[in-house]
Order: sequence, then C-alpha cells, then structure tokens
Amino acid sequence: MEILQLSSDWKWTGPAEPMLRLAQAQRARGHTVAMAFPSAPADANRSLATEAEAAGFASVVSLERRRGVSPLGDRTDAAQLREWLRAGAVDVVHCWHTRDHVLAWRAARGRRDATAIVRSYRIAERIARTPWNRWLFGSATDALLCASPETARRNAALRGARPLAGAFGAVDLARYRPQPADPLVRASLGFAPEHEVIGIVARMQPHRRFDLLLAAAQQLFARRPNARLLIIGRGTHRASVAEQPAAKLGIADRVVFAGYRAGDYADVLRSIDVFTFLVPGSDGSCRALLEAAACGIPAVTTRRGALAEIVVDGETGLLAEETPASLAAAWEALLEDPSRRAAIGAAASKRAEQWFAPERFAEVSLRLYDEAISARSKRP
Repeated sequence: MEILQLSSDWKWTGPAEPMLRLAQAQRARGHTVAMAFPSAPADANRSLATEAEAAGFASVVSLERRRGVSPLGDRTDAAQLREWLRAGAVDVVHCWHTRDHVLAWRAARGRRDATAIVRSYRIAERIARTPWNRWLFGSATDALLCASPETARRNAALRGARPLAGAFGAVDLARYRPQPADPLVRASLGFAPEHEVIGIVARMQPHRRFDLLLAAAQQLFARRPNARLLIIGRGTHRASVAEQPAAKLGIADRVVFAGYRAGDYADVLRSIDVFTFLVPGSDGSCRALLEAAACGIPAVTTRRGALAEIVVDGETGLLAEETPASLAAAWEALLEDPSRRAAIGAAASKRAEQWFAPERFAEVSLRLYDEAISARSKRP
C-alpha cells in the first residue's frame, strides 16, 4: 500500500509522535510510507521535521508554516500536494489536522482513482455536529480514526455508514519499559530514598486543572510527610498556574518542577511512584499516560476524555472524582500499599504491550485504510 502521512503542524507535540510511530510501524509491515510536513523555524530545538528525518523520513512536500484554513493562502500548498499525488499511485492520504485535511481534499478533488482521505481525530470527545463538521468529517473524509474505541462510538452518528474506527495511541515499548528508578536521577531531582513521589506530565496551562492537583497535594502532604509532587513539563503560565498557588498553599518546598525533559525523560518518568493525569491536552490519546503505563507505573486519573478507557479502574490504576479529597485518597491508597502498587504497575505494563504498541496502531489503521479504499472505489 502507498501511504502519505500528512501534517500541517511543524511542532513536536500533540499528534506528531503518534503519527511518526504509526508511519514507522506501517513501513515495518512492508508498506511504502511517505510524510509531508512544514520545516521548523531556525531557532526550534525539536520539531516533527528533525524527529522524522532521524527516523528516515524526509518531507516529500514542504508545506508552509501556517495556522488555520485559508482558501487563498493555501493555494500553493494545495497545488504542490496535487502535483505530488499525480506523480504516483497513492492509496491513502492520512491527515492529522484540519488544515492538512482540507489541503488533501483540495489536492485530491476531481481525481477518479481510489486515493482515500483518512483523518485522525485525536481529541477524545464527540465532534460537534455543525454544518462544517458534518461536511469535513462526513463526505470529505473516506475514513475517520478516533482517539479511542469509545470516541469512535460517540461519533458513529456523524459518520453514518462511512468507515470509522478507534485506536489508542502508540509508544516506544523498548524505551518505556519497566525498570527500577535510578537513585541518581531521583537524587538529582531532590528526592531522598524515603520520598513517595506523585508525578504528572503536562503543560502548565489553566485548563489542565493545576488548581485541583495542588489542592489534592496539600491534603496528601498533611497526612504523609514524605510525599512529594513532581511536575514534568513547561508552560508560559508556570508562575501563575503552579508556582504561586503552591506557595500560597504552603507546599512549595514539596513540589519539584523538572521542566521539559528530552534525553533523560524516561529516567525522570521512572522516578515517579504514582503517576497522575487530570485533563487531556492537544493529544487526546494522553501519550504521557501511555508511557507511564508501559514503564509499569500505576496511575490515578479522572474520567475525562479517554482516561477511563486507558486506565482499567482497580486493575491498571484508579479513577478518581475531580475533587481534592478523592484524588488525594486515591494517591494514598496506592502509596500505603507497595504490594498493590507493584501489582497494578505490572498490570499496566502488560496492558500497554497489548493495546499501546505501534504494531497494534498500524494494524487498526491499515484495516481502516482497506475499508476506505473499498468504499471509495464503489462511488459512482
């Protein structure tokens, strides 16, 4: 099968890593996979382009760095993509954002071959049934791949009888494998051997519920003096969202800000005893939660988005209500029972091998591609 993975976002964030992991897994299964994406700004430290090129993918069409759909501004990109499609027999264009989705539709419009347009929708929510969405995710999409099986069911009415599937994201299971925390890494973060570490990976933004996180931490710290909170991530609102509220609550000395991590990220992640996740970000598959599960770290999450599908309550983690008391109680239940924590972590790792492997992501996507190609070929 000839596949083009298409993204109009140059950043290494949100759907970028699942897209690359999927392309690698599809290529490993013997398919011909190309990628197209914008170049990164000169001052960018990390981008989709650098990661893709390191994995052996050069962009076949250099898209402009542009946000939003622009009928006039996108003419050049649409024309370049149209010419590239005409030069070869492409079976599927897999899109990951609205802008590249519309570009693919414009580039393929009028073609009578069976090039199918597949869209990934990585927000684990029901798509609003506006006229625009009914067109974009309806007749303008040959197949829709949602962030989870339940998300696909929520969007079945929007799709009608058109091909639809749901799949969790994918993580590098070789990198995120269970192994003991490195004492030197924990010490570098300021943790002593006796410290019990609750950890979260999230951009520091108001909607990620840092108010709930810190209020729950305050309750936990009052009962467990060795408990600590590790926050991995960055954000322009770090001071107002996390640092200042922690100081007002009197817990700043027990909250560690690790910032954004790259090369040592997996080791820092393994420093966590109980992972937590409150609100999905731009990637509804909640990649950090999948990585923690693969490492064998038990999780406590809310029920937002796909979290209640990713975490099997009582088996691979615990689901909590969005209140400080509920969240703190769930953390404490795992901290005070190391045997239970280890068993839940082992179950999380086993589930990751089954559900969060790139090979499974590729299997679901390729089956959906076949359905999309078949359905498109039957159109009059």
